[in-house]
Formats: sequence, structure tokens, C-alpha cells
Amino acid sequence: MHASARFMTTQLGSGQAGGLQDSLAYSAFFALRAFYVELATVQEAVSNPMIGKMRMQFWRDAVKSVSDGNPSKHPIALALYDATQKVKLPSYHLKRIIDARDAELYTPTHMTLDSLLAHAESTSSTFNYLLLSMLSLSSSEQLSHAASHLGVSQTIGTLLRSLPYHAKSGRMVIPAEITAKHGVNQEEVFRYGGEAKGVDDAVFEFATVANDHLITAREMFKETGGKVPDRARPVFLSAIPNALYLERLEQVNFDAFHPSLQMKTWKLPWRVWTGYYSGRF
Repeated sequence: MHASARFMTTQLGSGQAGGLQDSLAYSAFFALRAFYVELATVQEAVSNPMIGKMRMQFWRDAVKSVSDGNPSKHPIALALYDATQKVKLPSYHLKRIIDARDAELYTPTHMTLDSLLAHAESTSSTFNYLLLSMLSLSSSEQLSHAASHLGVSQTIGTLLRSLPYHAKSGRMVIPAEITAKHGVNQEEVFRYGGEAKGVDDAVFEFATVANDHLITAREMFKETGGKVPDRARPVFLSAIPNALYLERLEQVNFDAFHPSLQMKTWKLPWRVWTGYYSGRF
């Protein structure tokens, strides 16, 4: 089971019978995760942006139907509706993710770092806000601030992990502002991967931004020795795979194309387990 889901079961189901708490946590967490993944994969699944925009409109209508109490028959929409009957999932957060993914259809690459950070805030960070809301923690400025920075770090980490895949498809995921600074020729990256001139320097700068946001998220808990409150841990456990990837990337001198980065590591289950019980990410 996903570690975040397991811990969320405990937090959401506190004081309830075991079977009910499991059902509540699973339906809410996995419904939201399915919604998020569905939107994130639209760009790759459609043959042209117009079809993608039609699918985004479907999801706008689906979210509205969930809010109106008359969900569409799509399995994810039904699961979201079921979840909203048990936990709080503000529709404006769901709509914000849709709008961000919609805008991405016509501008799949980012010219500036600021543009990408804004996109991260509207997707990964907003997903984290929804998780906080599920746990009735959205009113905490400390947790929301940490979740915002965590989301930015997660977005950049995900893009760096996927750089080899997207390069093969002729798409550069590092903002043009950064690649231009280091003299990166995108065509060379598409052809030669990590051997392209300046790409390792561009990866280093991009990864540094991700690490800075991760550090800022951790610093929000310095008064508790870096420990996240028990009830909020499900949200921040997802930082662990991202943190481990950034560490591994540094170990290979920021060669995002290094084969070892595409392989699983035994350290991940251990780090998730220790984070689960220590409260640190």
C-alpha cells in the first residue's frame, strides 16, 4: 500500500471502526490521486491540443456536477463525489488544477523559471492543499506554506526524472531561461542526451531550485526539530522519493541521463519507513 495512503487511513479514521476508516481513507486519497494523474496524462494521450481542451472541459463539467450532487458516470467522477461526502475537497482547488493542465496543452514548455514555478503552484502544490483539506488542516498557514514549497520541489524533481523520456520525444522540460544561460542546444540534447554541451550545468541549476524549495519546506518545522505533526504526515511523506532522487542526481554529477537514475533503489522503502515513524522528510 502507498505509505501516504496507509498513514492517511490512520489519521482520517481516528476513532472509527477499522473497516470504515479504511474505506474512507482509500476512497478519498485514491479518488483524488486518480483525478490528478488523469489530468496530468491528457497532454500525452491526445493527438492535438483541441482534443485535450475538450477533455479538460469534460472535467470542468464533471467537477461542477460533483459539486451539484449529480456526478457524471465516469468512475473517477463518481469516486470524487463519494469522497466529497466524507471529507472536504474544495472545488476551486480541483478547478485550478484543470485550468493549469489546460494551459499546458498549448504551451508544453516554459520559457522562464517563474512560469514553471507558477505552474507547479497550480498543480503539485494545489494537490498538496487538497490533501491538507482532506485532513482538516488547510487553515494552518505553516502547513500550507510548507506544502507550497514541497509541491514546487516535486514538480521540478518529476521533470528532471522524465528528462530522458521527453528528450527522446523532442521536448525540453527545463525552462529556456536556464538552458540558454548555459548554452544548451536543445537539438543536441535530443540527439546526444547527457553528452550535450551545458546540459549538466542546466540540470544542476534546475535541481538546485528544487532542493532550495525542499529545504524551505523542511525549515517550516524547525521549531519541532524537523518533525511534521502526526496528522499532517501523509502530505509530506511524498517528499521522500523526491529528496532521494535529488541526492542520487548529485551523486552522478547531475547527469540526468545516467542509467542508474532509471533504476529502483532499495533505499526508498527504508527512507519511507523511517520517515513514516520519525515524522521527518
